[in-house]
Amino acid sequence: MNIRKYAVEFIGAFFLVFTIGMTVIDPGGAGPLAPLAIASALMVMVYAGGHISGGHYNPAVTLAVMLRGKCPASDVVPYMVAQGVAALAAGMLVLFLKGDRAAAGMIPATVPALLAEFLFTFALCHVVLHVATSKATSGNSFYGLAIGFTVLTGAFAVGGISGGAFNPAVAIGLGVMGLVEWSSLWIHFAAEFAAAIAAAMTFKFLVPGDKD
Repeated sequence: MNIRKYAVEFIGAFFLVFTIGMTVIDPGGAGPLAPLAIASALMVMVYAGGHISGGHYNPAVTLAVMLRGKCPASDVVPYMVAQGVAALAAGMLVLFLKGDRAAAGMIPATVPALLAEFLFTFALCHVVLHVATSKATSGNSFYGLAIGFTVLTGAFAVGGISGGAFNPAVAIGLGVMGLVEWSSLWIHFAAEFAAAIAAAMTFKFLVPGDKD
């Protein structure tokens, strides 16, 4: 067991979810610029922790990387636990700093939200696998920027449809912070984990010579 990897996954997921809450929830929210701050938080955390844990900060990414063969199966559950606990902690800290939300959380329309979360979680996992695990791009300096900007694109494109989580840990944080109703979180989990599986299968099809 490498506790350092799990600590890095906790730290990265924590600051991602914390940034979401602090920039989305008023007072003091960032308004239409919130996705830029959120994507920046993910980018810097990927650069900071990528060399230790891979910089997943996302159970769907962890699943995709494991299926692609670049994350030991023994790390999957500890990674996901660290990411989920970090989201809970970050969400509670946001509520402490901002105060409990009076407004009801988002209840997205099921089919549009499933499609939106699937598409951009697939895009995120697809980008991660190609820029952070492929031999063809090994040693590149743009991986964090590419990953962060995928989330930025998704947040602007479909955030209003699904909440723009693209990450089961973020979905948990959204539930804790009251941004999305708990009864709707299954939409995120189903779409995001399905997208991770699809992205891993697509990577193996597109890059058959890039062995595990």
